[in-house]
Amino acid sequence: MSEQISREPVKTYKDIDRSILKPIPNPTDQAYEIKIKIPEFTFLGVKEQPDFAVIYCTFYPGKKIIELKSLKHYVFQLRNIVVSYERLINIIYDDLVAVYEPSRLRLVMVCNPRGGISSKLTIDSDWKIRGGKEQFNDWQIVEDEWSVEM
Repeated sequence: MSEQISREPVKTYKDIDRSILKPIPNPTDQAYEIKIKIPEFTFLGVKEQPDFAVIYCTFYPGKKIIELKSLKHYVFQLRNIVVSYERLINIIYDDLVAVYEPSRLRLVMVCNPRGGISSKLTIDSDWKIRGGKEQFNDWQIVEDEWSVEM
């Protein structure tokens, strides 16, 4: 008698639940920067194989800040989502902007090597092409401190 392996239905990027993210009030109206590192970020690539990355988030809060516990739960749901990393960084960016309405958000995703190739993706709300005003411009002069593993 052969055993049947029950398999859950494949979840795609359309199943990502942004409502998991919870804002908390910013305790000050003074300018400051929050840096968040997600060192064990995992998701399923388009071939349903696990992919691994480190995400760096630079966040200039407006009236809301990120509740880290909800961010952790949001990230955990992505472990079972089949998605390309190019689409995923854009979804995460859009979700964080929609929920937290930051003055600035910069995401960097450094993906572990796959098939001998490493990759790094970056999105910055300060970029004019992203609707920003390029008022910070530090992304033009900052040395690349988050290198790709080779």
